[in-house]
Amino acid sequence: MKSDLVEKASEIVSDPLVLINMVSKRVRQLNSGRSPLIPTRPSMGAADIALTEIIEGKIRLVATPPAEA
Repeated sequence: MKSDLVEKASEIVSDPLVLINMVSKRVRQLNSGRSPLIPTRPSMGAADIALTEIIEGKIRLVATPPAEA
């Protein structure tokens, strides 16, 4: 994972825990066969792809309304 990608993605998703969860979920999707949403290079790992997708706005955090008790 490239640190410059992490820095750029953290400007978009400021909460580090949320960013980690977003990247982790996307890496699982990519590893299970989902296609990347961006053009990739052979040197890119799944985490680099996920971070680049976040930076380019291909993946966004969607707020869910709180559950009513």
